[in-house]
Parts: sequence; structure tokens; C-alpha cells
Amino acid sequence: MAGFIAFLARRAVNAVITIILMIFMIFLLVHIVAPNPIALARLVAPNPRASKQVLEVIAKDHGFYNPIYIQFFDYIKQVFTGNLGTDLLYGVPEIFEIERFLPISFEMVLMGSVIGVIIGLYTGAIAAANRGTATDYGVKGLYLVTWAAPIFVLGVIMQLVFSFWLNLLPASGIANPLLAPPHSVTGFPLIDGLLAGDWTYAYSVLQHMILPALTLGVASFGVVTRLTRATMVDALDKDYVKLAYMKGLSKSKVVYGTALRNALIPIITLIALIFGTAVGGAVVIEDLFNYRGLGYFAVVSVYNLDYPAILGITIILGISVIAANFIADILYGVIDPRVRIT
Repeated sequence: MAGFIAFLARRAVNAVITIILMIFMIFLLVHIVAPNPIALARLVAPNPRASKQVLEVIAKDHGFYNPIYIQFFDYIKQVFTGNLGTDLLYGVPEIFEIERFLPISFEMVLMGSVIGVIIGLYTGAIAAANRGTATDYGVKGLYLVTWAAPIFVLGVIMQLVFSFWLNLLPASGIANPLLAPPHSVTGFPLIDGLLAGDWTYAYSVLQHMILPALTLGVASFGVVTRLTRATMVDALDKDYVKLAYMKGLSKSKVVYGTALRNALIPIITLIALIFGTAVGGAVVIEDLFNYRGLGYFAVVSVYNLDYPAILGITIILGISVIAANFIADILYGVIDPRVRIT
């Protein structure tokens, strides 16, 4: 137990250091874009045409005339206390807008990541069990095409197939606009609908979520497929697999019950990568599907040059990816005790 606690502490320290380095890079980029106090003040000024006198007041209020190291420590302190500035479009603290949009994206990104992992595990296992056959080459071709295709192209194809040709799923939005959303308890539309017992609204949210989530899953499953196939090919050559065949177990039980289970350990490290890919793709997908989550908010902020919002969203997304890596490290340590000594 003591060893696991030490392992957990090391990973937590690494995650915090990574977050600080990420914030430093963002801070550095901001000062490259705006190299003097007046230019920095112009980034956060509500009026983009503010006079120099007004900008000087803003620069003094924000401490932009302080030495650079003091500005950085002030910036770190503000980030860790939830102060990400004031939104230029709505005039409210940036953290309020992020809290409003983040749960909407998180539901969809989580579903997309799960879909990507499930598809990747299944197709990778099929390819490994049929290596060297047409099935194996077909799986390779499929994931290479989806991996190489731009995510917005996959999104348009999904809309054409499932919305316009088959008319199975809605092409845009979070829920049916004719339905009144229930009182927000958690901020997650699907969970709030279930908690309120509003099954019609919850079903509508799920319907609207499937297509963008499926697009994210299809765009990211290739890396899981490739690693699953490689680890399963290695596992299928092990003596314990040959012994399982000698005991008379069926091919499906050997492949999915024995080999796949033992090949899952390195695949866990990919969970964070899949989540990170989905987070990045959500910015494009939410704009394409008019799915008004944090990705959509990011696009709107870029269009309107809302720099506090852009910086706040970048920091939150970066922290989310680092947190996913941290969780993957912990899961890896739980499943394989050997990594706890590193």
C-alpha cells in the first residue's frame, strides 16, 4: 500500500508540474503576441477601440507594468483560484461561461472516447485473430482511411448518411428546441434530464449526442485498433494461448477471453490519448453539428477575438487532457504493479 501511495504522489506531482509548464507556455505566447503593457491591455479591454489613456488604466489595474516574473506568479495564482478573466462578449467571469459549456462537451467527448475504444478493441481483436487474411487487410484499410480523413469530412459523411439519407438521427443541436430543458442540477443535459424524470428530454439529448460522438469515435479508433492488433498478435503466440487451445476452448473464448484480457494492459495508456484526440476534435465537431458546448464556445470566441475566453478555454482543455493522462497512469499502476516502481 505504501508503494502505491508513493507512486500516486509521484504521478500527482508530475501532473501539477505539467500543468504549471502548460500555463507558462500560454503565458509566454500571450506576451509574444502582446509584448508591452498597452498591447496586453488591448487584449482584455471590453472596447477594442479604447483610447490609450483607458488602456493605461487597464494595464495598471491588471498589473501589466509589473516585472514579468511577478506577472507570471499573479497569473498562476489567478488560474488556480478560478479567475480566468472577464468574458468580453457577456461581461461575466470567464469561469461562469466555461462551467456552463464544459459539461455539455464532456458528455459528448466521453461518449465519443468510449465508442472509439470499443470499436478499436473489437476491430483490433478481429484483425489479430484473422491475421494475414482479407479481414485483417480490410480492418487495416478501414482504420487508415478514417485516421487520415479530416474530422470535418467524417462529420459531413455522418450527417449525410444517418441524418439525410437514413433519417435516423438529428443532424444538429443538443436537443429538440421545442422541448423545455429541466432545471439544471449538474450542468450535464443528459444527467439533468434523467434526474428530473424527463425521459422525453433525456432521449432527445441522447439522440442528438450520438452522431457527433460517433464521429469522434470513428476518427480516433484507429490507434486503438493498431495497438490491440499488435499486442494480440504477440499474445496469441504465447504458450498459455496454445495451452487454452489444447484444452478444447473455442476460438472466440481464446481470443476474447484469454488473449484480449492479457493484451489490455498497454492499451489502457491509450485512453488518455483517445480522450485528448476527442477533446481537440470537439472544437470542429461542435461547430459542424451546432452542438453548443465548450468547442462551439471556443469557435465563437475566436471569431470575436475574445482573448480571455480563448485563454481560459485553452487552459481548461489542457488541464482536462493532463487529468486524463493522470487517471490513465493510475489505472496502469493498479493493473500492472510493476510500473509503480518507476
